[in-house]
Amino acid sequence: MKAAWFESFGPARAVLVTGEQDKPEPGPGEVLVHLAASGVNPSDVKKRMGSAPRLLDEGLVIPHSDGAGIIVAVGEGISGDRAGERVWVYQAQHGRRFGTAAQYIVVQGRRAVELPDNTSLEAGACIGIPVMTAHRCVYADGPVEGQALVVTGGAGRVGNYAIQWAAQAGARVIATASNDIDAAACREAGADAVVNHRDENWAAEVVEANSGALVDRVIDVEFGVNLPAVLDMIRTSGTIVTYSSTVVTEPKLPFYRMMFMNLLIRLVIVYEMPEPAKEQAIADTTRYLKGGRLQHRLAHVVPLDDIARAHELIEQGGFRGCVVVNIE
Repeated sequence: MKAAWFESFGPARAVLVTGEQDKPEPGPGEVLVHLAASGVNPSDVKKRMGSAPRLLDEGLVIPHSDGAGIIVAVGEGISGDRAGERVWVYQAQHGRRFGTAAQYIVVQGRRAVELPDNTSLEAGACIGIPVMTAHRCVYADGPVEGQALVVTGGAGRVGNYAIQWAAQAGARVIATASNDIDAAACREAGADAVVNHRDENWAAEVVEANSGALVDRVIDVEFGVNLPAVLDMIRTSGTIVTYSSTVVTEPKLPFYRMMFMNLLIRLVIVYEMPEPAKEQAIADTTRYLKGGRLQHRLAHVVPLDDIARAHELIEQGGFRGCVVVNIE
């Protein structure tokens, strides 16, 4: 089968290669998926650069955890009726070497989820990490109906889905964006108000947008940078949920201030979500997809032979939506 892989860590164009690899066969409890598209996420780029130093100990790695395609064979214990099913794949390269940047992949049956006919395979490759992370951020601590919820970086991949989940769950959503185009994307996703997080007093603008009241929950893409402002906008006993802190990788916490505010701090990484949380995210995603209730933004679609460009796009940023590698 055609695939892309790396055998050493480093820049995309220096280490990513394409060529032929052996086609896998499904074992017990597994399905074989003929992939049409592979989603690229920041964690994929970080792995290629060496964030998991022992990743290559057992040999080459085919990158990417998200993808979509069609089940073409099943292993023992999987219903033969699943053959021919359109699916989106998640967690494909977590704790293992072979991900979705290939024509075929074998995964556990539960990691290949039915993709409704109204959703393209390219859009299906966008679902895994962004949609499930956003779902966890919104729902991990109970219903949000009637709450005031802030989503920082609302035009980003996770942020945009978080706005959609929260708004459709009945929350008042205040998003942050740094320009008019991003602000429009946030409103299109369902945000009730948008403030510019580059403004010096953006915390006060959030409170003003919430009719002068402190907010209940903040979903944050840059925990270390944003924490001082977040503490000025969140109520006592509120919840801060964060899935990234790229700029300030080791934040310093004002412990006593946070303790006396009785705050809940939740860190989210999709791979380590409890299985019941994954199952709930999948059930809700399926329901929303079938109802046409999730917007998907395909910013770039590149061929497998140019996979290095896909990684470089993620590193450079500055666009709205997902980067997808076309496998065929």
